[in-house]
Amino acid sequence: MDFLKEVVDVGRRATVDALQSSQIDEDSPFSPEVPEELRSFMPDLFDRFPLVFPWNKAEPVDPALHTVWLLDNTAFRTPQPGDKRPDLADLVTEKAAQPARISEDGSKPQPVRGGSGWEVEFVACYFVKNSGRDLSRVVGHIAHEMQISDEDVATKKRIAERVQPFVDTILPKRTVRIAIDDKEQQTLGPSSYSGISSGLHQLHFDPGLEPFTSNTLTLPPPFSIPSTTIAASEHGWGIISDIDDTIKITNTPSPLGVLHSTFIEETPDPVPGMPALYAHLQRTLSSPPFFYLSASPYNLYPFLHNFRDAHYPPGTIILRDASWQNLGGLIASLQQNPQEYKVDRMRKLHAWFPHRRFICIGDSTQKDPESYGEVARRWPGWVKGIFIRRVSGVEGMDERKNEKGRFEEAFKGLERGLWHVFDEAAEVGERVEELVREERG
Repeated sequence: MDFLKEVVDVGRRATVDALQSSQIDEDSPFSPEVPEELRSFMPDLFDRFPLVFPWNKAEPVDPALHTVWLLDNTAFRTPQPGDKRPDLADLVTEKAAQPARISEDGSKPQPVRGGSGWEVEFVACYFVKNSGRDLSRVVGHIAHEMQISDEDVATKKRIAERVQPFVDTILPKRTVRIAIDDKEQQTLGPSSYSGISSGLHQLHFDPGLEPFTSNTLTLPPPFSIPSTTIAASEHGWGIISDIDDTIKITNTPSPLGVLHSTFIEETPDPVPGMPALYAHLQRTLSSPPFFYLSASPYNLYPFLHNFRDAHYPPGTIILRDASWQNLGGLIASLQQNPQEYKVDRMRKLHAWFPHRRFICIGDSTQKDPESYGEVARRWPGWVKGIFIRRVSGVEGMDERKNEKGRFEEAFKGLERGLWHVFDEAAEVGERVEELVREERG
């Protein structure tokens, strides 16, 4: 019986690869390849992608079977006539949102036309509930590699909770109806072959200054995650921040360090001094929008969302696509060329907020200096300060990444006063205060 099951599984996986692999790769353009040394070290995730035929039509999610996450986001002002933003035009997607205003008397929502002058990108992730047949195998593999004893039930349970989003089957070609601030309904999707939908949506009400929540209409918690939207005006400051080893200790250079900080630690540790710094930035810059731009895969959203809520100001968490079928993709996402991905996401932020002044904060473990340097050269004046945390003395760290020549090359062509390499968070706060004074004249 086990042999027959294995034959069926192998056949299904071969069919998925034949029919969908090119489309999955197209829908996840920034998902890294998993190198052979990681494939041999980490467990496969064979059942992440279901068999979907090209002629299958998009359908609504099934409340009995499916889970949907709505990711936090930031609303922006629709450009005024004459405010040319070619990059924004490239981001517009044709979606059948079917907006409808929710009536206070509980009557049927009525179709609505004409936006309020605000737009927001909704990103949703779609899964089959608790569908990962590989869960126990993957948990056992991680526990073995990290030398977790069989008696350590609490740690194994924690591993299982955090691994679940990596092994659950994703849902292509699905839509979901949401309620936005209990004022209007819109439809998101359909989801891509990677189980994600993203698209710009007009709002048909004035969001005001207070954050508001959007919920799926048919999926109650814990089978859905609501999103929180912050509306940010056209002008002011903004923060773009890396997560791993910038504000959260991840030990990115070490595969075992990544596994330990992601799956084993009960609560992830913030980088010393950074929570206080970000609270200071929030006050000094008059509550700027925060964008947490990470190369981590989107499967870690609940984990990183909880970490952000515990230590840092609210804001949009931007995560990487994941088309891989081996858990080594988690490590590859953090270690393999995140520059193209991060620059693309910052292109989107520039299209939304070209008139804001941004401060970019990252670290020296990967490509933050090169990513921020490229963006600062591409849009002169948009980035007002770049701060790179020097990471030294951790396992697997190539100390050549902390050499002066590396930073000079990354920021070539930029004014020397624009970028700073720091060891202590307080250094950043002092320099930002200077920037504010300089901007005020």
